[in-house]
Amino acid sequence: MTPRAPLRGLFVTGTDTGVGKTTVSIALLRLAARRGRKPIPFKPVETGCDPKATDAGALWRAARPPIPPSDVCSYALRLPAAPALAATAEGVRIDLDLLVERAHALAARGDFLLVEGAGGLLVPYVDALTTVDLAVRLALPLLVVARTALGTVNHTALTLREAARNGLTVAGVILSQTMAGTAPHEPGNAELIATLTGQDVLGTLPYLSTDARTDPDLLADALEAGLGRKGLDRLLGTRRPDSV
Repeated sequence: MTPRAPLRGLFVTGTDTGVGKTTVSIALLRLAARRGRKPIPFKPVETGCDPKATDAGALWRAARPPIPPSDVCSYALRLPAAPALAATAEGVRIDLDLLVERAHALAARGDFLLVEGAGGLLVPYVDALTTVDLAVRLALPLLVVARTALGTVNHTALTLREAARNGLTVAGVILSQTMAGTAPHEPGNAELIATLTGQDVLGTLPYLSTDARTDPDLLADALEAGLGRKGLDRLLGTRRPDSV
């Protein structure tokens, strides 16, 4: 069997649910397109679909990829729960081999594959196989999205420790402000995470209104301001000379 070429792109995971993982992914896809890349979104499993995979649809609109919207999500499941539970509720068994095959097929359509995992690294997909097992098999650099809220230092450190335990390369950490206002502890979170884990925080996506969170260009502008050019270069690569 001919060895596969390594995938190019990012695997986006969160420290928990509701941390802004999809929001950051939307912004990164639009920024990649602005840099002249051909980004391809892939959300292997989406739960809480009623019945459409709305997050997957938002990723597709942000990327404007040369694939149909239906290709973005392999399993759109109704129950808002861990993929393993949501799949069982519908009599479905998630196939990680199928997801790996789909990832490679999609990657061939572009030059930057962004995979958004479900929940955190230890969320089960099938049996004892979790997000981290899929991330290991895809071997993409891991981008960790974490809240700015209380508890994020512990959650982020645990996520990074699990990533290291499984030999995953970490591209960086982005903090996401999911609530209006800044609590007194929040400005010190990035330094604590760096001190505890040795992993620098690339920047923060600030709190945005509901309208702004549905606009890929406003999200892209906000993330670009929060990370700066150096942080974006680290995640997306440098701008192509012929891009606009």
